[in-house]
Amino acid sequence: MNAPFHGSRAAALRDPFAAFVCDESTAEALRPIAVEHGWAPEKVNRGGLRNAIQTLSVSASPTILFVDLSESGDPLNDINALAEVCEPGTVVIAAGQVNDVRLYRDLVASGIQDYLLKPFTPDQVRDAFVNAQMIVSGPRANEPSADKPHVMAAVIGVRGGVGASTIATSVAWLMGDKAGRSTALLDLDVHFGTGALALDLEPGRGLTDAIENPSRIDGLFIERAMVRANEKLCVLSAEAPLNQPLLNDGSAYYQLQEEIRNAFEGTVLDIPRSMLVQHSHLVHDVHAVIVVVEFTLAATRDAIRILSWLKANAPQAKVVVVANRVPQGLQEISRKDFEQSIERKVDIVIPFDPKAAAQAAKLGQPFAKVATGAKIAQPLNTLLNLTLAAVETSEAPQPVKGASKTGSGGSLLEKFNIKTMLAKKPKLTKAKA
Repeated sequence: MNAPFHGSRAAALRDPFAAFVCDESTAEALRPIAVEHGWAPEKVNRGGLRNAIQTLSVSASPTILFVDLSESGDPLNDINALAEVCEPGTVVIAAGQVNDVRLYRDLVASGIQDYLLKPFTPDQVRDAFVNAQMIVSGPRANEPSADKPHVMAAVIGVRGGVGASTIATSVAWLMGDKAGRSTALLDLDVHFGTGALALDLEPGRGLTDAIENPSRIDGLFIERAMVRANEKLCVLSAEAPLNQPLLNDGSAYYQLQEEIRNAFEGTVLDIPRSMLVQHSHLVHDVHAVIVVVEFTLAATRDAIRILSWLKANAPQAKVVVVANRVPQGLQEISRKDFEQSIERKVDIVIPFDPKAAAQAAKLGQPFAKVATGAKIAQPLNTLLNLTLAAVETSEAPQPVKGASKTGSGGSLLEKFNIKTMLAKKPKLTKAKA
């Protein structure tokens, strides 16, 4: 149970299917559908959840497990007891007679794939099994291979509201959809995270449980805590109550990174900038750091500080500077002045497209999926390519020609003439093409 999840290895050692039901009518409904999938009908057992726990405590778990909760007095606690005896990689489908949306959400958050309300139809069972088989053959069943080494990217916004979470969601979606990598999006803003919200998903309690109980983090925990967005993308996000402070030493984040690395081919970390101060180890193993900026005075100041911090704390990482939501005509600071101040070029500029952003939010889809126009799609695809290339090579940021030679230790006034820019601030500067 404590071993990391390795779907391809586990599949060869376990039965593909088993069911534990409470009544003969349910068994008779399941057997012909099991035969349709090539599974042995005798794997449909009587005894319900209690028999499932007893049986799996002394034998290997099947790849797909169907359990009947009809005789369970406390379904949620009983499912948690089942989790203790199930091996990583088991996809659990539950059935019961309680029609309660809160129970359904709690069961899904605890790790089951689906909950069927009895009496169910054969088509409902077939759909549940098809979805389970997609999960078995999906990202969690693919280990990082030699030709696809794991790539880990961190996305950091220099200011609130620059769209770092939008970029993180888009890069994670592109990594799965365009690059064909099984990808995990880990949103580390536990109180105000939008990773799940942007994909129209319920975040669950996986991330908060991990922070509160780091000892629980293993392959099985990752299998149950991740919320699936599509065949190639899973999300771990949270919306912790505001009256629930989550204080930790950072060990949970490190363990999450390690287990996700074992189960996926790519990881995208959405890191609030405030976490860098407390948990610098979050970027020690990343291949690429995407720094999201805007052309404003405050963003210029914070970009200088964060880029300097990354030089000291993540020297192995390729740093990609992305200017997001750049308006067409007027800007607080010109791109030339911004680049001169941070002593390097801006790698990618993503134009401001309020219509595509509103459409993405309305549909609950990644910005990269909705913004298919060349002005948006091309820079996002370039960002994906730079991120993937960081696994093989890491280029140090080059100073902009003619920029100051003060280095990271110079004062802000040496790098950026604040008084001059403040004087110019009321007059918006027209950006050069």
